[in-house]
Formats: sequence, structure tokens, C-alpha cells
Amino acid sequence: MRLATTGFLPADLRQVDDSVAQRLRAAGFVGCSCVFSDPTAPTASELDRLRDTLWHNGVGVAQVNGRYESLVNPDEALRRRGLETYRSLIQICARLQGDNVYVRPGSLNPGGHWWPHPENHSEATIDRLVDSLSQIARDAEEAGVVVVVEGHTVSPLDTAAKVREVIDRVNSSALKFNCDPVNFVSSVQDAYHSRRVLDDLFDTLGELNWAIHAKDMAVEDRHVVHISEVVMGRGRMDLGYMLERFAAIRPEGYVIVEHLPDELIPEARDALLAAAAKVGIVWQDQPHALKR
Repeated sequence: MRLATTGFLPADLRQVDDSVAQRLRAAGFVGCSCVFSDPTAPTASELDRLRDTLWHNGVGVAQVNGRYESLVNPDEALRRRGLETYRSLIQICARLQGDNVYVRPGSLNPGGHWWPHPENHSEATIDRLVDSLSQIARDAEEAGVVVVVEGHTVSPLDTAAKVREVIDRVNSSALKFNCDPVNFVSSVQDAYHSRRVLDDLFDTLGELNWAIHAKDMAVEDRHVVHISEVVMGRGRMDLGYMLERFAAIRPEGYVIVEHLPDELIPEARDALLAAAAKVGIVWQDQPHALKR
């Protein structure tokens, strides 16, 4: 497997230079997640320079991400706008030769993609998601790109079974799953017995698991129930078992450390590496190869 992070990059990716890429590599990462606040803005020359700067310093693009309108928005004009913006991310990924493009399943909550709403799990919402993902997948197939949808207990994709159902309905070789196990911890018992969450995800989704977002979680001493993300190593997620299950499916895949400020990434990385060492995980020291 390959170690990557969402950190250590400037918000404006045009500022990425050799020193930025070398910092990533010196910290042990061979991949990074590139986030575009406006996916329609980058030029071909800017993307070529970003790709080549990272690659020449031993860092690949583990994932492409960006901002776009919710893909389950019941306002069809806004949903179409989101799909149009997402198509730009697919083209960006093709240019950067990234491993995949990240997909949020969206929410009807106007506050954001990852907030709850009573209609997030409705049949109409799922149908809109299937339609959006089908359009995305067709574009991804044409571009030779993999897109990876993520789930969460508050999102339309709230269980492994629901993720499987939706991906099967889309029925495209370009659509895979971005496995973020912490997102599927929905109870105190899930938090205390994380292997059952991991087994559900890997048993149900199998070969669809394409990339991992590596995080940790803990139960807080607060009423009613509060389960919060914490730095890896401080929580209850069985990191070693997570890596074992993923390595058995996609040994060349990226494990991406996310949701942390730069100053906490080394601690999280060290906890992940320690867990990997205990179960005999061997990390690849080069990014995926570029196609020339």
C-alpha cells in the first residue's frame, strides 16, 4: 500500500513547488490529495506543472477533490450545475494522472454535504444519487478515470449495504468506494467494537474498496451520545485490522491521512505506521507510475 495525506499542501495549488513536494516526501508520504476550490479554473499548463513537480519529487496524486453543488439537490438546475463542475474534476484527474476522484453523496441539508436531513435516506434522494453517479461514471469511463464515492451514517449512503446497492444500480467499472470506516460508526457499540464495522464494509463491498481515508474516533463523556474524530492512536479504531483488510483487496492502493492540521499529521502517521508494523504491512516507497 501507499501512504498519502490531505495535508502539507497550500490552499492554492499553483504555489506547489519542489520544497512543498519534498516536505511531503520527507514526512514519509508518496501521495497527496489535491483539492480544487474551483475545479473549472485550472489550466492545462498549471495542472501539468503540478503533476510534474510532485512526480519528480516522488509524490503521486492519490486523490482529486473539489467543491461542487450537492449531487442529490432536488433543485434540478443546481444538481446539473454540480454535475457540470464535477466533470471538470474528472478532466483534472485525467491530466494529473491521479489515482481517483472523490465523490460526496451529498445532503439535502443546506448547511453542507455531511450534515443530516430527514430526507437524506428517502427513495427519491437515492434515485437522484443513482442518476448523478451514472452520469459521472459515464464521463469517468470515457476519460479513463476512477471515481470513488464515500458514505456516512448521516448521508444517503448510510450503510455498507446501501453503498453496495447504489453502486450495483449504477453498474459501471469506473465507480468504486472510498472507504472511511469512522464515518460508519453510528453507535457506542460500533465505537467499542470497530472490527464489526470494518468487517461489514470489507465483506459487503469487497473489491469495490479503492482507497482508504484513515482516521480515528472516540466516545466522549457527554450526554446523550457523542462520538468524535480524534488523532489516530488516541481512539478506538482498530487501525491494524483496517490495513490488513484493505491490503488483501488492493495492496497497491492509497491510505490517506485526513482531517488534521499539519502539526498533528506526524503523530497520526506514526500511530498508523506502528499499527501497520504490528500486522506486517509493507509500504510501497514510490507513487503509482505515470503514463507517458
